[in-house]
Amino acid sequence: MKPDSPETVYTKLASRGRAEASTLLPLGFQQEVGRFNICNVADLMLTYPSRPPMSFDRRPFYKVSLVCGRSRVESADQVLEIEHKGLWFATSKVPYRWQPHDLNQTGYFCLFTDDFLLPVRGGVVLEELPIFQLGGCPAWELTDSEYRTVEALFEKMAQEITSGYTYKYDLLRAYLLELIHLGQKLQPTPVAAPIHNASTRLAALFAELLERQFPLATPQQQLRLRTAKDYADQLAVHVNHLNRTLKEITGQTTTALISSRVVQEAKILLKQTNWTVSEIADSLGFTDVAHFCTFFKRQTGLVPGSLRS
Repeated sequence: MKPDSPETVYTKLASRGRAEASTLLPLGFQQEVGRFNICNVADLMLTYPSRPPMSFDRRPFYKVSLVCGRSRVESADQVLEIEHKGLWFATSKVPYRWQPHDLNQTGYFCLFTDDFLLPVRGGVVLEELPIFQLGGCPAWELTDSEYRTVEALFEKMAQEITSGYTYKYDLLRAYLLELIHLGQKLQPTPVAAPIHNASTRLAALFAELLERQFPLATPQQQLRLRTAKDYADQLAVHVNHLNRTLKEITGQTTTALISSRVVQEAKILLKQTNWTVSEIADSLGFTDVAHFCTFFKRQTGLVPGSLRS
């Protein structure tokens, strides 16, 4: 079933009379300064008792969710069983699913775009922060004390978004940044600041170029760069030099990194779209369906059709 867009979710929440539409769809929502909104999980459960839409459409977004209640968070190859209280961070580029075990769920979630934090993040790219690194969806079970701390921030944001304060979006950005840093502090191992040298810069440029190929929004869209040589030519380096550098920095070859990202996109398309396997294969640059199926099984041990239920 196709998940609802954020606008649809907010409109449905407002239509129940749980909140004014102007509260759920604030004036700045469609402006170029970026999008931000916050919703109450209890309201969400009343609006969608059988299928909470906790995996939105594929337009770029970031999301932070705080829940109290027994549930399950699935993302990529990670699973967290929440027994009481949990917090997780997500992006539109990593498929995820929240499965509540019952209707007794409370908490908050906020959804925002990269542009929303642009005025205050000091040149930091959100995807470079450890909390939003690709390949996972950081999630934790919280202690009562940790839950109260995070809940207080969400309550401040929920209160502020309805206020008439002229600079409320500046205040919301400050609360959101504090929430992101709280999440990063919960990560088990602090990530050291990157060392900027020629090798790390080349690896960063490759990663940026690779990620820029995604997401694929329509079956007609195709990957522009598909092989290690394609990326080396684009970066104006010899393919052997690129491969040595990536092996040194990441421990993986250029081809392995490309394949990993392609299979990640394939999983998203298989799970979240109604594209045929043939359309997915074509968009990802495979000459035919058989080639794609062989590649997918070699990478995952599964056939593409097994991801569709």
